[in-house]
Amino acid sequence: MTLAPSRRHGQAVWSDSRLLYALEEVVEAELNRHLKAAKEWMPHEYVPWSEGRDFDGVMGGEAWAPEQSKVSEVGRIALVVNLLTEDNLPSYHHEIATLFGRDGAWGSWVHRWTAEEGRHGIVMRDYLLTSRAVDPVELERFRMSHMSEGFESDNRHSMLHSVAYVAFQELATRVSHRNTGHHSGDPVCERMLARIATDENLHMVFYRNLLGKAFELAPDQTMCAVRDVVVGFRMPGHGIPGFERAAAQMAIGGIYNVRIHHDDVLQPVLRFLKVLEISGLSGEGLKAQEELGLYMGGLDAQATKFDERREAMLARRAARAARV
Repeated sequence: MTLAPSRRHGQAVWSDSRLLYALEEVVEAELNRHLKAAKEWMPHEYVPWSEGRDFDGVMGGEAWAPEQSKVSEVGRIALVVNLLTEDNLPSYHHEIATLFGRDGAWGSWVHRWTAEEGRHGIVMRDYLLTSRAVDPVELERFRMSHMSEGFESDNRHSMLHSVAYVAFQELATRVSHRNTGHHSGDPVCERMLARIATDENLHMVFYRNLLGKAFELAPDQTMCAVRDVVVGFRMPGHGIPGFERAAAQMAIGGIYNVRIHHDDVLQPVLRFLKVLEISGLSGEGLKAQEELGLYMGGLDAQATKFDERREAMLARRAARAARV
C-alpha cells in the first residue's frame, strides 16, 4: 500500500490505515525501548498476606467494618474508583485491539500493555481484600454494575484521537495512583501504588513519543486531535456508580482535581512535545493550536478559582475540628 496521504484543499490528509502503517516502525522501536525499561515485578509481593482473615458468608468469618481499614476515608474512595477503572481492562483491550489491530508491532504492544495492566487490578484487589481496606460487598456490587454497563471510548472514531487521549490518560492514571498512595495513610498501600504508577508512566512515554511522531507526519490532523481530546477529556472510569460524588471528594482531598489535571497531566505532555510552539501549521491545524492555547489559559484560571475555594473549605473544616 502507498504511504502517501491524500490531499484536501492543499493539505495532506492521512487515513487511519495509512497512519497505522506509517507508524509501525515507530511502534516497534518504542516497544523495544519499553521492554528494556520495564522491570519485572510480582503482584503477590506487594500484598500483606499475613493480615488476611476470613470474611463472613460461606466461610463464617468476620464481617467488614470501617474501623478495620488502615486507609484514610479519601484513600478508600480513590482506591475503589481506581480499581473499578482497572477492572474494565477487557473492554479497553477490545477497544485498542479493534483500533490498532492484533498483528505486527501494534498487536505486540496491545497484548503487552494488556498483560501489564492486568497486574494492576490483581494486586489492588488482593491488597484491598487482605488488608480489609474497603467494604468487599460494596466493591463487588460496584464492579458488577460498572462492567455490566460496558465501555465505549469517546475517541474510538479516530486512531489519532485515541493515541492523543491515552498519552494524557496514562499520565492522569499515574498521578491518581501516586496521589492516592500519598493520601492513603498506609505505607504498604503507598508502596503498591507507586509500583503501579511506574508502569503507567512507561505507558505514557510510549504513547507520548508516538504522538510526537504523528505530529511530524500529520501536524494539522494531530493538532486537531490533541485540541479535541484536551477540551473534551474525561477519565475512563466516568461511568462508575457515584463517580461524580467520588470525583468531588478526590478533588477536595488533593488526589485529582482541575489544578492537578492542568499542572501535572496536560502541561507536561504539551510542553514536552512543544505543541503550542509548533510552526508551519495551516488551516484547521493553526486554528486548533490557537483554540488549545486559549483553553489552557482558561483552565489555569479555573484551577486558580478552585484552589481558592478548596483552601477556604479546608480552613473551615479545620476550624470546626478545633472547636470540637
